[in-house]
Amino acid sequence: MKLTGAKIIWECLLREGVDLVFGYPGGTILPTYDAMLDYPAIHHVLCRHEQGGTHMADAYARASGRVGVMFATSGPGATNTVTGLATAMMDSSPVVCITGQVPTALVGLDAFQETDVTGVTLPVTKHNYLVTHPEDIARTIREAFYIARTGRPGPVLVDITKDAQQKDTEFDWDSAEPHLPGYRPDLHALPEEYEKALNLIRSAKRPVILAGRGVLQSGAMRAVQEFAEKTNTPIALSLLGIGGIPANHPLNLGMMGMHGEAWVNHAIQQADLLLAFGMRFDDRVTGNVKTYAPKAQKIHIDIDPSEINKIVKVDVALVGDLCDVLQELMPRVQVGDHSEWIAHIDEMKGDAAVRDIQGLPDTGHLYAAHVINDLWRYTKGEALICTDVGQHQMWTAQYYKQNRPFNFITSGGLGTMGFGLPAAIGAKLARPDANVWSISGDGGFQMTLAELATAAQEGIKVNAAIINNGYLGMVRQWQEFFYDKRYAATPMLSPDFVKIAEAYGHKGIRVTQRSEVEDALREAEAYPGTVVIDFRVEKEDSVYPMVPAGADLHEMIRRPIPQNVMVENGGDAEWDISVK
Repeated sequence: MKLTGAKIIWECLLREGVDLVFGYPGGTILPTYDAMLDYPAIHHVLCRHEQGGTHMADAYARASGRVGVMFATSGPGATNTVTGLATAMMDSSPVVCITGQVPTALVGLDAFQETDVTGVTLPVTKHNYLVTHPEDIARTIREAFYIARTGRPGPVLVDITKDAQQKDTEFDWDSAEPHLPGYRPDLHALPEEYEKALNLIRSAKRPVILAGRGVLQSGAMRAVQEFAEKTNTPIALSLLGIGGIPANHPLNLGMMGMHGEAWVNHAIQQADLLLAFGMRFDDRVTGNVKTYAPKAQKIHIDIDPSEINKIVKVDVALVGDLCDVLQELMPRVQVGDHSEWIAHIDEMKGDAAVRDIQGLPDTGHLYAAHVINDLWRYTKGEALICTDVGQHQMWTAQYYKQNRPFNFITSGGLGTMGFGLPAAIGAKLARPDANVWSISGDGGFQMTLAELATAAQEGIKVNAAIINNGYLGMVRQWQEFFYDKRYAATPMLSPDFVKIAEAYGHKGIRVTQRSEVEDALREAEAYPGTVVIDFRVEKEDSVYPMVPAGADLHEMIRRPIPQNVMVENGGDAEWDISVK
């Protein structure tokens, strides 16, 4: 079958099971967009900025378990995808980005809208390609999907010259099957490593499981839970591991790290064995590596061998898919009893474990934690939540308790402002029946608010909650703690978000009092289209606990308690106890 290179792209996507793509057309990708009209089985979502579109593809992949696909033109179109690709790379999200490139004869001549996009994106993709011949397109597309979804998932960019899209060639799907002898993601741990691991597990008195995003990507949620129950081992979650173990499971301690629960960080520092399941010991998790878990031996299970001993030296490395490794371990581990250790951790929680702020007096102040806790209660914890990055992200991790997997989508490794709204759109398109909310700060929301037009054009419903404190909140918090409250460039003026929503054809709501929150949530969920809620919260509230960058994990800044005020008096003192 003889086809143009452009049609071969769409034929490959169909055979890869793709029925929805995101993109923004331009000159060098026009042949592919023209061919798209002959493939109505694939729906195209027109983003308003290529960064937003790449975030949509990323969240679509995370919410659906499929590969997300993004199209862009050369030059600025391609470079606008870089932040989205870097976000997907850091969080191991399978995305294939297809970009147009200037004709082959002009490559390297600084032609109009030419950029060496493979050179630009090499550090932020799992792999990338420049295709100049139409006969290479099918093989390259198939390889891109294979690489994106296998092993440790990640983004792959395929840059295709305009003339390669326009020329005819024979299309043979079968002969384009990937053969990559240098890429073997199916790794297996050595038998002697299993024996070492089993011995450490058997002798541990104070073990802690560290569950990361790999738990979700491996589909190992049940396996990890069964392992924890059999060995009676408590579990700490990374930010991206949230949802991997139900929040209400008795062995789930909560989130670890910079803004994790205080008792979780103390448990890690006191543990004699850490079992790292699909996590990479990010600096936001470890704090000062030199003093991290000083009493603990460490077992690291990860599919990516490059992560082993990269940050934290471990005693046992089990390289492979987490599900496969646990399947090997489970029949051989002994039933454990660490009730004394778990009781000790419960003692460390004390009043800090109380995050039920529903019954606190309404003092006239609206806190972000109020909003997120009320959202959790109103949605019964069943909404699919996408966040930007900053204070609201940490409050969401703390106060929106996730009992289901794949219902919390956030930018972890890169910390990308502007991720939340486009991610919510991508997630909604992946799971149309889900109740999807984006939670953003007033700063991050303004970075990609143009994607409200995408939601309008697609006719989809997402609810966008803006935690509006008039600052770049997390940066302001650092300035408060570490720069003597010298608020340089963090106070910010924002537009009227209600009018902005209405200008895009959506509904806008403003909330300034705690008493208004539930009515606003009810109104938003009842409305058939997209709703933007502007929550005007306290301006100088901070996220607690906080481990200063580079500090020891147990050296946390805790919420100050007002002096000479009894807790039972209610008011701010009780509020402080509840969120410290």
